[in-house]
Amino acid sequence: MSDIPTEITHDQYAVRLKKLQDLRAAGVDPFRASFAPTHFSADALRLYVDGQDNTVPVRVAGRLLVMRDMGKSQFVKILDQQGLIQLYVKKDVVGDEAYAAFRKLDLGDIIGAEGTLFKTKSGEITVRVERTVLVAKALRPLPEKWHGLTDPEQVYRQRYLDVIVNEESRRRLLQRSRIISSIRRFLEDRQFIEVETPILQSVAGGAAAKPFTTHHNALGCDFFLRISLELYLKRLLVGGLDRVFEIGRNFRNEGISRKHNPEFTMLEVYQAYSDHRGMMELIRDLLQALVRDVVQPADGSMKIRHAAGGQDIDFAGEWREVKYKDLIVAETGDPQWFGRSKAEKASAAEKLGLPVNPAWEDFEITQEIFSKRIEPDLIQPTFVLNLPRELCPLAKLNREDPTTLDVFELIIGGMEIAPAYSEQNDPFVQREMFEHQAGEEKQNIDQDFLLALEHGMPPAGGMGVGIDRLCILLTGAESIRDVILFPQLRPDAQI
Repeated sequence: MSDIPTEITHDQYAVRLKKLQDLRAAGVDPFRASFAPTHFSADALRLYVDGQDNTVPVRVAGRLLVMRDMGKSQFVKILDQQGLIQLYVKKDVVGDEAYAAFRKLDLGDIIGAEGTLFKTKSGEITVRVERTVLVAKALRPLPEKWHGLTDPEQVYRQRYLDVIVNEESRRRLLQRSRIISSIRRFLEDRQFIEVETPILQSVAGGAAAKPFTTHHNALGCDFFLRISLELYLKRLLVGGLDRVFEIGRNFRNEGISRKHNPEFTMLEVYQAYSDHRGMMELIRDLLQALVRDVVQPADGSMKIRHAAGGQDIDFAGEWREVKYKDLIVAETGDPQWFGRSKAEKASAAEKLGLPVNPAWEDFEITQEIFSKRIEPDLIQPTFVLNLPRELCPLAKLNREDPTTLDVFELIIGGMEIAPAYSEQNDPFVQREMFEHQAGEEKQNIDQDFLLALEHGMPPAGGMGVGIDRLCILLTGAESIRDVILFPQLRPDAQI
């Protein structure tokens, strides 16, 4: 290795780099060190048996976060994916040379330790170390322990540091993993088959959104990053796979907010011979299982704290059902709302403090009232039923009121968590609904999907669940960025 670069001015970096140079000069390369742990931290701690100190051997590895030097011995703590574990390193156990090398370690170094478990006088289960190995040298210091990462931009840009120093971030992101694993087990137990469908698609269908475009050199044409999983999954219903689901990424070239990220994770699930009512049962059972088995409220209830509102959300029992039209009438105070002209609706919306785009259709004005004035106040689990037909061209019309659809939106904590449909399987009606879709909700027509419907698709219920929003809800996060490991950011000019 060359001398310390002149552009490096950080004193700690220079000191650590000099230590690495000394190690290599002595024939030691920590980036090639080999150490295979036998246990993660929490698993190792569970092996301890009271009254049987120094009888259970373990090998653990992790990042050095705490060091207490007591002269001829040290208590240190290392962090792995399960958490912290304490090590006791004593000079007369590991030997003079190894102990001298250990004292030269820095916070942030990654080490392996081999020894036996014992309990300290303070009652902390600890590894009495017999051998240590430096397996990776940290050249840059960790953020200061008590203040951590104070710049929100740095939290998202350097998530690897955030999960080291911020226990809450680490807990939240590990809980996301458990949520997704539990969803898979829940659906597989009900005989759903997990599948994978194309991310690159020739038609950006299944939703109304602005796609990201890319060029396929071999085929000589443009493709889109998918905006929805829906149309390919429904092709599989045509193919005879009666219960399918996919957990995958969607991409929409649109805004960023507390609830939106251009790259996001969706669960979509489709069940033949079901409908939107069947999906209501499925999502209620699923979320109740997640609260019970993953969140595990300390009081044994089915309640979790709503981070933004500071109130409890109760997932127990049956959930409220209310029609979309009834919510609009209640909010506007106008029983004749759905018979009003566009101009009258625009005037009423503006009186509610909602600016109206002159290009909007009248149903878009109504939807603006719903999304801005009604949805944020729906904190307890609420099924909003019978949405206007203009919003969802892939759903069946309601027989009693054909201006609406057999659709629900599940709203919890003021956010849409899951829309679900009784899926449209009539190819002629589907084509007509595509062609007559109006306003900003208009989407591209996938002719191959319509061809698939002509081969016959069984009646089905379908549902989409925004995994990121679900994780916001269940982990108590403030923003979608807090539950995504690496959210999109502008490139950092300093890197």
